[in-house]
Amino acid sequence: MDEERDRPDPDALLRRIQAEEERQSRAKLKVWLGFAPGVGKTFAMLANARELQSAGGDVVVGWVETHGRYDTAALLLGLEFLPRRALPYRDRTLEEFDLDAALARRPGVLILDELAHSNAPGSRHAKRWQDVRELLDAGLEVHTTVNVQHVESLNDVVAQITGVVVRETVPDAIVDRADEIVLVDLAPEELLLRLREGKVYLGEQKERAARGFFQRGNLLALRELALRRAAERVDVDVQAWRREHEVEATWPIGERILVCVGPAPASARLLRAGRRMAAGLRAPWVVAWVERPGTTPLSTADRERLEAHLRLAETLGASVVRLVGVRPSETILDWAREHNVTRIVLGKPTHSRWRDLVRGSLLDEIVRGSGEIEVHVIAGDEAPEAPPRRPAPSGPIVWREIAAAATLVGIATGASSLAQSLLASPDVAMLYLLAVMLVGVRCGRAASIVAAALSVAAYDFFFVEPVYTFAVSDSRHLLTFAMLFAVGVVMSTLTLRIRRQERGAVEREQRTAILLALSRELGRALDEREAARAVARTLAEVFRRGVAVLLSGRGDALSPVAVAGELPLDAPELAVARWSYEHGEAAGAGTDTLPGSRVHCLPLRSGPRALGVVALAAAPRGGWTHEDRDLLDAFTRQGALALERALLVDERESAALRARTEELRSTLLSTVSHDLRTPLAAITGAASALRERAGDTDAEQRAELLDTIIEEAVRLERLLANLLEMTRLESAGVEPKREWVPLEEIVGAVLTRLEAQLEGRDVRVLLPDDLPLVAADPMLLEQLVLNLVENAAKYTPPGSPIELRAQAREGSLVLEVADRGPGFPPGSEARVFEKFYRGVHAGVPGAGLGLAIAQAIAQLHGGSLSAENRPGGGALLRLALPLDAGGPDASVGRDSTPEGGAR
Repeated sequence: MDEERDRPDPDALLRRIQAEEERQSRAKLKVWLGFAPGVGKTFAMLANARELQSAGGDVVVGWVETHGRYDTAALLLGLEFLPRRALPYRDRTLEEFDLDAALARRPGVLILDELAHSNAPGSRHAKRWQDVRELLDAGLEVHTTVNVQHVESLNDVVAQITGVVVRETVPDAIVDRADEIVLVDLAPEELLLRLREGKVYLGEQKERAARGFFQRGNLLALRELALRRAAERVDVDVQAWRREHEVEATWPIGERILVCVGPAPASARLLRAGRRMAAGLRAPWVVAWVERPGTTPLSTADRERLEAHLRLAETLGASVVRLVGVRPSETILDWAREHNVTRIVLGKPTHSRWRDLVRGSLLDEIVRGSGEIEVHVIAGDEAPEAPPRRPAPSGPIVWREIAAAATLVGIATGASSLAQSLLASPDVAMLYLLAVMLVGVRCGRAASIVAAALSVAAYDFFFVEPVYTFAVSDSRHLLTFAMLFAVGVVMSTLTLRIRRQERGAVEREQRTAILLALSRELGRALDEREAARAVARTLAEVFRRGVAVLLSGRGDALSPVAVAGELPLDAPELAVARWSYEHGEAAGAGTDTLPGSRVHCLPLRSGPRALGVVALAAAPRGGWTHEDRDLLDAFTRQGALALERALLVDERESAALRARTEELRSTLLSTVSHDLRTPLAAITGAASALRERAGDTDAEQRAELLDTIIEEAVRLERLLANLLEMTRLESAGVEPKREWVPLEEIVGAVLTRLEAQLEGRDVRVLLPDDLPLVAADPMLLEQLVLNLVENAAKYTPPGSPIELRAQAREGSLVLEVADRGPGFPPGSEARVFEKFYRGVHAGVPGAGLGLAIAQAIAQLHGGSLSAENRPGGGALLRLALPLDAGGPDASVGRDSTPEGGAR
């Protein structure tokens, strides 16, 4: 047995090997942590780098900021440097860490100072910690530095202490990812001395730091934060090492208190005593309640009192754990050793000594098995512990089970009587034992005890000499009677325990399945309303009561977006929801805030902010159990994450839209500014000439200047019209007003409008007489064709042909506009439809919007527009519009309107 106990756990060995392999395979991150600038983080990091280099290590400096400190700069002598990357920014050039150079060099250790640094615009990543993450993913070991005020989770604490909001922060996940954290500590007085000597900052910056951030109180608080952050990391490493090596003994390296509570009234005093002890020792504390599977459930009063104790523990700042175990003492001690608990707080027993002799003493078992853990026994309230009240079983079910037990005993008696000549006395006893076991498996404790008693009586009356009496001639049969009765009692106890364990397992499985189903449903939710409906529906099914999810809208007003079941949502209930939303805490029925309300409200929190509120109808008299509240908390967390994801999607789309808008604005200003200035300059010059030389110009010159003004004004009007048309087409509210349109009328109108531009060009129109009508918006379609022909006219030299061909092809009406101009630049056929793209042709007026507008109109009609170069030179633009199979024939009048269209 000792060999079995000392044999290592194979699963633990496997976990240890896997953890070791993971540590060896992943790139290492080493962080030097300080509480303020100037404590010596960079100095310590460089000193370590020189030691590594002396030992033969491949050490390269990616970036180090010396801040003019001579001692720090001296440590850089002899170390290899990566060249810095120059980035132009406005009217100067900035230097930054070159990430690509580091990835190409792949040193053994890369020194990268100032983890929280913000990179210059134009860098691959906005923050240096993102550079570090990419380096680690690439397998490079990185050494870096950071101050505690830059840790994201401590940002608000630092702002409250110092009054300075630190803008550059590092996510906690990056700091937690570090394989080693080296705390660089310095006495605040020595740091202030270094500041005065100019070893931290120089000149005016030194004076500002001395008056603001570098005050002794601030430095003391920041030093404590750094020490605590480092201690937390060390504690995590210690716990991980203990788990890997299966260390069960308690290491009293830091106080951790465990308070054991139950439904007894004395537990309230234990909680307050545990809180005072934890505050005095400045130690974390945990409150534990052990549930024994298979035992009689707590009465309603005991359950309410236990839930009140657990709520009090949470109010006092404790972490609450619910443990499950057959032997509470072993369960408590196992959990305490696993979590390195140093003190266990128990209540002094108030029951009689006889109860400990019969059932065992929890206090005695914990004291004897505690080993290195200290056990504190505290007197509870003066009221004696009330015996647990057991729920009365329901009458009909018990009587049916007793009747079944009596029937089985009768069957066993009849079978034994019929086969009496073939069975010996022990065989008969086995039949009765089988009957008792069957009753114990199928029925409850009362029926099992009745079956055992009836079996003993029947066996004694019918089969033990003298028969048909309850007298016993042989005292050895008394042991058989006792065994029959004891087996009945034991079987009923074990069966009841197994049933309760089964019910508990089924309930846990059901809750797990519900959480899984909810997470999947929330994963499919497209917006916050679908997520809210999923949460409301699931909560209503689980808790069988009305549920509403309220989200904040305009003006931060709460409004129900999903309601499942019947739930009162009048002004008082909405006021409770508003309080819960504003304060981020539960309110309403079952809480200490507005407990008389008809609803129970919980905030949907995501980090520091509340996204909405879940309101449930008030629970029955028993209130919310701890399991219910845990399940509610899990549901609300899932819902809050889904809502946050939906909001982030909306924010991302809004940000992308703003970025596209800003990009469009910048492109518009940079691309169109010249095209806007050119006609304006021509108009201004011609108008100025007319005004200044009104008397010196003849009629021909005046006509020429007026033609210039008109021509350039038309050009300017055309450019602005294109911009407005492009903006209108990209909006979400444009719907084409479809009519049955003959293409030849559209082409004729376009050629008429472009008569002046097409002068001197050979325009060839090849349109069959039997072209079908197309369902389109006449104005938009005319604009589309006009842009195509105008584009051909711009790039076709005088005398060269421009061809317009159309035909019905595979359910589409295809219009081709071909020319013999220079064609499109090679490889740019797809880009010619981009806004403001104008190819490489110089001297051609325009803003690069004509083809973009044409493509937008084509797509609005469900068609397509493509471009290609013609063999022998020239460009070809091909428009394909879908044909409606039910449309009118070409021979029908051209003024028909399709169904659903408008004139």
